Amino acid sequence: MTIMMAITVIAELIILSRVVFLLSAVVFAVMGALGSVTNWIYSAVNESVLLNIAASGSIYHATWLRDRERLLQIKDRKVKYYVNKNECRCKIFLNGTLQVEQVVKEDSGKYMVIVYQQDGKLKAEEETMLIVQEPVPQPILISECMNKSISVKCEVKQKTKDETFIIELSQDKGKKTQKNGTRLELHTRNSGMFRCVVKNQVSQKMIEKAINCSGRLDIYLILSIAGGAIFLVIFMVLLIYCVRKKKAERLEDDDEERMMQARQGDREMVVRQLPQPPSNPTPKQLRVQQRPLPQPQQQAVPPRPRPRTQQRTPNHPRERP
Repeated sequence: MTIMMAITVIAELIILSRVVFLLSAVVFAVMGALGSVTNWIYSAVNESVLLNIAASGSIYHATWLRDRERLLQIKDRKVKYYVNKNECRCKIFLNGTLQVEQVVKEDSGKYMVIVYQQDGKLKAEEETMLIVQEPVPQPILISECMNKSISVKCEVKQKTKDETFIIELSQDKGKKTQKNGTRLELHTRNSGMFRCVVKNQVSQKMIEKAINCSGRLDIYLILSIAGGAIFLVIFMVLLIYCVRKKKAERLEDDDEERMMQARQGDREMVVRQLPQPPSNPTPKQLRVQQRPLPQPQQQAVPPRPRPRTQQRTPNHPRERP
């Protein structure tokens, strides 16, 4: 029984060691695959890109490949092209650095460099991922007011389907972000300054806009309008009251003035009717009194009509006796 148990334990250990070996191999393979890409390089269209070699020391033999296709190599300071030089638009320096001029989007891909020592042994193997992007277009900020809320949209028109952008739409302290999109929408009740940012790894563009819609501002606006209307009504009432009061006071003053004039006239009449007390005449008054008063001119009396004379009876001739 003891020998059988020992054999069983040994077999289990062997199986476990194989499993551990396989797992370690897989882990190292994955780590090697992940670690082979040393860096990512982003470039805008029509720019020049430099792909460096991280291995130290002098370079005797280095070969550059793009997507497993050989481009060119340098060996003992001599350069050899495997593709058309004009189509490649690339060249290599003595230190092994690869330069690609006036890059286009088709230049994107995985670049690998294999470095050998002078004795033919492998010195290094490095990978670089090159991403060529178009500059982002100018974003468009669209706003719409509805139901006391604001709907803000940030849009960008992509030239090709494979273009990806990062869109950020912010207002005050709030921000909303979307990756690999061309449109972002934000709903809020707060008015203010809105900012739309569209960017990728090589460029960035922004637009800002102040948006005021109905909402909280309407309450303040309504309160201000109502307060102004109330103030205007109170002002008009006070103005009408002051005008009427002033008119009433003016009428009272006119009545008092008329009464005073009437009283003064009555007093003057009384004074005129009272006999004047005798006073010592002055010499001038004596002279005036001594002057004969002018006699009133007698008006011509029209001649009175004469009385009609009685008709005389005709004298009859006396009869002689």
